[in-house]
Amino acid sequence: MSYITAIGTANPENILSQSAIAEFMVRVMQLDQVNSRKLRAIFKSSGIETRHSVLDDYGKTEGFHFYSNSADFEPFPSTEKRQATFRQHALGLSLQAIENLRDRHSFFDPRQITHLILVCCTGMYAPGLDIELVQKLNIPGTVQRTCITFMGCYAAFNALKAADAFCKTDSTGKVLIVCTELCSLHFQKKTSDDNLLANALFADGSAALLVEAIPSSAKRLRLAAFHNDLAPEGSNDMAWTIGDLGFEMKLSSYVPEIIKGGIKKLTDSLLLKIDKQISDIRYFAIHPGGKKILEAIEEQLRIGKNQNQAAYDVLRNFGNMSSPTVLFVLQKIFQGLTTDDHNEHILSFAFGPGLTLESMLLEIEMH
Repeated sequence: MSYITAIGTANPENILSQSAIAEFMVRVMQLDQVNSRKLRAIFKSSGIETRHSVLDDYGKTEGFHFYSNSADFEPFPSTEKRQATFRQHALGLSLQAIENLRDRHSFFDPRQITHLILVCCTGMYAPGLDIELVQKLNIPGTVQRTCITFMGCYAAFNALKAADAFCKTDSTGKVLIVCTELCSLHFQKKTSDDNLLANALFADGSAALLVEAIPSSAKRLRLAAFHNDLAPEGSNDMAWTIGDLGFEMKLSSYVPEIIKGGIKKLTDSLLLKIDKQISDIRYFAIHPGGKKILEAIEEQLRIGKNQNQAAYDVLRNFGNMSSPTVLFVLQKIFQGLTTDDHNEHILSFAFGPGLTLESMLLEIEMH
């Protein structure tokens, strides 16, 4: 068996209001009155109040550091410049998440880590962030390293599946998962509806969690079951590609409807594995890909907004940070657990390109 025993999170110091980001983007994208009104409406209805970025430019009207100070903001940052900026900031943010984990869970010792799983879809280089973490944390060089890249918002689930497999084959397994994304580096000026929507959602953050074969903590989450599926009719509605001016996100407004069409089947298949009903679930850790996605899931599973409050809180305060986001939701739930929650369950979902639907069931143990 395997258990989540510790979770930590971190965000960059630049906290930006949704309204300030909207005004920056209206100016940089040089939007006409119609598109300006459309962008502001999307931002206002997003359910997001603040987002974090490694860049302070999004809160400025002049004196930019990352973007050009010319009237038309040209030349726009190249992929090379964006990746160099990722390399500049990703390690520090990852270490902050791990330090947050250590502050909350004093039993964590990096020297005991047997496996390191790094998750990222917003930057890459080699030797990479995984090796830098090994060196900075004094993790033994013999640690087994795995990198999960370019899977987007559902990638943490694949990391957890890998950690579960490692622990089942290694009775001493201690797996450190680090999900770090700097989505704000990839802002694009295109005025398509897809791009306006993407620009309204994404932000920067990092999450770290420890998965152990033998739990070090009386408070833990047992990885009880996983189930995934594809909704291929949505393959053109969510995509992430590399262009000359950074990574380019395609995010259609049809995504909530596609998820709505597949979430009930996904949930039923997962719960069937452990002979449970939706009424048996006490907590929900749903990736807040957007407010409409959360509402679509609530409608299909017939759960109340109050049962999904952790996801709304993360969306409101941090936006969509891609892979770490669902772990922020899970941490919020984990922090509030009491002995009354022993043997209760957490149902978790995340979604990404493909269109991929991922689900996970966790059993709460409080010994």
